[in-house]
Amino acid sequence: MSIADDFLPVAGPSITDREVAYAADAARNAWYQNHNAFNARFEALFAETVGAKHAVSLPHCTAAIHLALAARGIGPGDEVIVPDVTWIASVAPVSYVGATPVFVDSLKETWCIDPDAVVAAITDKTRAIIAVDLYGSMADWQRLRAIADAHDLFLLEDSAEALGSTYAGQQAGSLGDIGVFSFHGSKTVATGEGGMLVTSDDALHARVMTLRDHGRPPGDRFFLNTEVAFKYKMSAVQAALGLGQMERFDELIAQKRQIFAWYRDRLANLQGVALNTEPAGTSNSYWMVTIVPDADYGLDKFAIMEGLKARGIDSRPFFTPLSTLPAYAEQLESARFLPSNPVGHEIARVGVNLPSGYHMDEAKVNRVAAALEEILRR
Repeated sequence: MSIADDFLPVAGPSITDREVAYAADAARNAWYQNHNAFNARFEALFAETVGAKHAVSLPHCTAAIHLALAARGIGPGDEVIVPDVTWIASVAPVSYVGATPVFVDSLKETWCIDPDAVVAAITDKTRAIIAVDLYGSMADWQRLRAIADAHDLFLLEDSAEALGSTYAGQQAGSLGDIGVFSFHGSKTVATGEGGMLVTSDDALHARVMTLRDHGRPPGDRFFLNTEVAFKYKMSAVQAALGLGQMERFDELIAQKRQIFAWYRDRLANLQGVALNTEPAGTSNSYWMVTIVPDADYGLDKFAIMEGLKARGIDSRPFFTPLSTLPAYAEQLESARFLPSNPVGHEIARVGVNLPSGYHMDEAKVNRVAAALEEILRR
């Protein structure tokens, strides 16, 4: 069999007859008076599962972050503290609303935003903190909540990658003033594209509902827009897929944790290779199984990826620090609080996401682990 025929993808969803039937039902029947039926069911189940009062289905997680910042009134002249190491979608909406992102370092163990770095970056312009539950790991939400409350800051939890993770018994996404999620095809729950915003704040929810529909208050039937806003809605077919996925929530999270357990056991003998962590009081849903090898191996993430690719295995690089991207080259003020040698930069230099989709079984994990061991030992 050729490498092309036997190539192992890095991610992929688990779609069953349940989701297919719901999507077909939505395509046939989610029109006229039934146009919102699947969205309403999806939102209700999602809010109940996460432990939030409100859930709003959206076209993607980026829209959720944009709406969250806009609903809180954050704009030009404001600063938003963000992790330097994350996907750009977590931070780009800060620019959408005209505010300035302020990059800070990450913790070595969880790869999430460092609360001490957050405190050091607070100025009289700071209005919000965006913390990301990276690759399923949970940020230090007790510290972040205390910091936000002490300085009257908006706290946004980006749980795009952490659905099903928990912190002190609370579900990811329920720990900030607003939580956001992604249903991209690679995610734990997939609708192809799609996102969700959750909150238990009635006023924020009401504001989001107006902003997401061209500035029309909920219930408006006469197209009497009160302001210029946005168009951010999820289709019924996507919501039907999401409903079917969420009805399998426990099964999907258990499968993700099983995939990680296979990797953990198989890679246990590799010295100096860190995997996703699970500190006391947390549970990790392990969206992406990730390795961070010691610098002593002498390999960066791209060299490891090339070695895997040569063996018919796909992978992904750990996110590149935003402060080093051409997209932010002109925003020098955004990087002014970063130390000379950020912890996150070394993690990002060597970290690699391994195949973690629902197509993985124990034999495939063994194949990846054997290839990885060969690459690192050489």
